[in-house]
Amino acid sequence: MSNYKLCILILVLLVPGGCALTQVGTTSAPHPSAPEGMVYIPGGTFTMGSESGDPDEQPVHPVTVRHFFIDMHEVTIGQYHRFMDATNHPAPEFCNPDIDNPQDPVVGISWHDAVAYAAWAGKRLPTEAEWEYAARGGSEKAVYPWGNKPDSTKANYNSFGIMQVKQFAPNGFGVYDSAGNVWEWCADWYLDTYYLFSPGKNPTGPSVGMHKILRGGAWYCENAQVRTANRYYSLPDATSFHVGFRCAKSID
Repeated sequence: MSNYKLCILILVLLVPGGCALTQVGTTSAPHPSAPEGMVYIPGGTFTMGSESGDPDEQPVHPVTVRHFFIDMHEVTIGQYHRFMDATNHPAPEFCNPDIDNPQDPVVGISWHDAVAYAAWAGKRLPTEAEWEYAARGGSEKAVYPWGNKPDSTKANYNSFGIMQVKQFAPNGFGVYDSAGNVWEWCADWYLDTYYLFSPGKNPTGPSVGMHKILRGGAWYCENAQVRTANRYYSLPDATSFHVGFRCAKSID
């Protein structure tokens, strides 16, 4: 081979975008297998909040979260009934076994009910930061779990009622229904000015408060309420026909 041809070959192998895209011996980092019904969320840094959103979503700020697992969909009526059978926990408000669909997300759940279920399942509620990071699906600036444009064909909102879980495509992390269907409890207390002093690593919200965080919007919501950065809240004792939850799990 001539020196000229040898130089060309070396350039092809070294220049980004050339034919040789994979180096021998390199593999993607392994990650723990997710428990049944959960997905693995790789740790990372993202920009939390929205410059064009409500005042409580500002200022936007970088947040780093550890890797963790999160339920791939909202806790269903069927799952919650297994918890009630095992623990004699009271039935949620609006429970009607004769007509309830086991694959619908459970509603009528207070924050305390959600915490009790999570503890029984060996899990916990996600922090607000974890929830937003997982809902973004690996996209740094996406307004919705699927992209930047509102689209009621991609989630259950602007509709007339609850739907079964997993009726729409998941986001980039494999998380279903993080927009619409039912609001989801998070672990954190709510404070409208929290983003002014939130820590940059694994924030867990204010130490005290009156309301707990809700995320994701519900079936009756409009475009603005199902944005990944949108924040909402309620008293931890409150129950509603449009509020449910999903769980997370730490990875040691």
